[in-house]
Amino acid sequence: MNSIFREPINALTHLAGAVLAFVALIAMTVKASMLGEPLAIMAAILFGISLVFLYLSSGLYHSIIASPNVIAFFRRIDHAMIYALIAGTYAPLTLLALEGPTRWVLFGTVHALALFGIVFKLVWFHAPRFLSTALYIGMGWLSVFFIGPLHSVIGNAGIFWLVLGGVMYTVGGLIYGFKPKFVNWRGWGFHEVFHLFILFGSFAHFVCVFWYVF
Repeated sequence: MNSIFREPINALTHLAGAVLAFVALIAMTVKASMLGEPLAIMAAILFGISLVFLYLSSGLYHSIIASPNVIAFFRRIDHAMIYALIAGTYAPLTLLALEGPTRWVLFGTVHALALFGIVFKLVWFHAPRFLSTALYIGMGWLSVFFIGPLHSVIGNAGIFWLVLGGVMYTVGGLIYGFKPKFVNWRGWGFHEVFHLFILFGSFAHFVCVFWYVF
């Protein structure tokens, strides 16, 4: 296995995530199409594609056995796609669960921050890890300031899955940022555990969007 994947566990978890993300993209697009609303279709595509790009870029980065320069390039793309996923996740929440100026203020703010984060990662990749982690988490929890309007549309169950996804991503981010040794077990380290929490977070947000937003 080591001759095929540079980091087998990390590669396989997120390549599996890419396959599931593609299925999620199709499922959300079909369901959104049934609503007959262009914004719903747009939101489904943005969220679904961001999931596919995140997991595909991560899976490829952890798979390839190549020169240091090639690996470094894929690593930059991998990290930059985290911002794309955050923005993509906000698409259905803002475009479908919010109304009026609030919808476009949050949509625009998150996408502007995501663009900044992508450029930041591509230009200053070796910035202190806590800076990126703080921006990831901060962007993710912006939704708490709009919890009232969101709750009126997606209800208690939707909020549960939304918050659960945020918690999973946050715990994963903290594990990635602090590299705790207590998670090390039989070839699994902080990075492998981080990958699992990202998968859990994506699943929770998919449930929120698919069942309670669309």
